[in-house]
Amino acid sequence: MKLSRPVSWFLAAFGVWSWIVWVTFVKNLWKDTSGLAFHHGDHSSPTAYFWIHLTLAVVSTVFGTAIGVIGLRGLRGLRALRRRQPEVTEPQRQDPAPAGR
Repeated sequence: MKLSRPVSWFLAAFGVWSWIVWVTFVKNLWKDTSGLAFHHGDHSSPTAYFWIHLTLAVVSTVFGTAIGVIGLRGLRGLRALRRRQPEVTEPQRQDPAPAGR
């Protein structure tokens, strides 16, 4: 299957976006002191909310990475395809055959 350049860039950007969003989310989840993520606001005993959201973040990051890798492979494939194609040049003019032969 051949991906177009815009689709490949979209998939690669999605992979990067996934890492930015979910790493930020996990950092904020870890810093939570409201009692949702950890009992009593300390880090001694995580709640079910913490484990569910950490699992969601890990799975989403793995999927985002896989999608980003597909996009990067699509871009590399397009670059390799462009290298293999011969350059288009103007056809060389040939002198007409001499008359009388």
